[in-house]
Amino acid sequence: MAVQAAHAMLPWFDAATIDRLARFEWLVEVLRTGFQSEVVAPPRPHYDLPEGRTLLLMPAWEEAWIGTKLVTIFPDNPQAGKPSIQGVYVLCSGRDGAPLALFDARALTLWRTAAASALAATCLAGSVATLLVVGTGALAPFLARAHAALQRPRRILVWGRKPEKAKALAAALRAEGHAATAVADLERAIPRADLISCATMSTEPLVRGSLLRPGQHLDLVGSYRPHMREADSEAIGRATLFVDTFTALEESGDLAIPIREGRLSANDVAADLTALCRGRHPGRTHPDEITLFKSVGCALEDLVTAAALWRRSEAQGPTTG
Repeated sequence: MAVQAAHAMLPWFDAATIDRLARFEWLVEVLRTGFQSEVVAPPRPHYDLPEGRTLLLMPAWEEAWIGTKLVTIFPDNPQAGKPSIQGVYVLCSGRDGAPLALFDARALTLWRTAAASALAATCLAGSVATLLVVGTGALAPFLARAHAALQRPRRILVWGRKPEKAKALAAALRAEGHAATAVADLERAIPRADLISCATMSTEPLVRGSLLRPGQHLDLVGSYRPHMREADSEAIGRATLFVDTFTALEESGDLAIPIREGRLSANDVAADLTALCRGRHPGRTHPDEITLFKSVGCALEDLVTAAALWRRSEAQGPTTG
């Protein structure tokens, strides 16, 4: 690998290595501890590139670790058979600043994003018999596995704009031992689900508030720019709102659009993940409550995940790329 050759002295955590080391039950607790700790994660530089492309720089640090993620998001890449999210994560020692390892940022992001949603659901979801995954991109199977690992649903429903992709994802999940089925009618599937996890590139709402029923938990991951949205303003208004970080109010159209409409304010967000993990908010307070978690990702998640993977690799022996 070019990266490995250029940094021969640093371990390279490629996707296969991360997949070998990571487990969702373990990673959720890593993140929970991270949100209880004193990680510094300043506002991330977010650059809009031509043709709807994005460059992100995400630094974070604490006493023992320093890390920075450089990520590019090219939404049209899948049409050319390339991933839409690519990048590298650099983990350094917080004691002397020495670089320790490089990580495939795409794989790191998939694991930590799904784990953050699963972490939020441990605080916000009620009993989950049916999980609905909306979307069929790279993140969708990770969200299905993460929620399944923590919530143990009896069935998983999968919906996508392209039915053949939904069928393929459901088949892959069945091969892993999950009772997964592709569904063609999203409007009929939404009321059936106890937990709805969305990871799409949609700019039009897919989940309408009129379809929601009491007791559901809505996990919105896909909207990371102000014009993108996965739920309409009625859904936002019916739910008790939680975020991974308050930057979601500006970065995600799921929240930014209702704010522009005057139907939402920052004061309507009940808590972020830090408050949930530190016990400053109880999470779900009633069985009939509709809860909504909006994730845009934060550098704390990257840092504690990379550090935990590095420690686990050191305990198991030399990392292979």
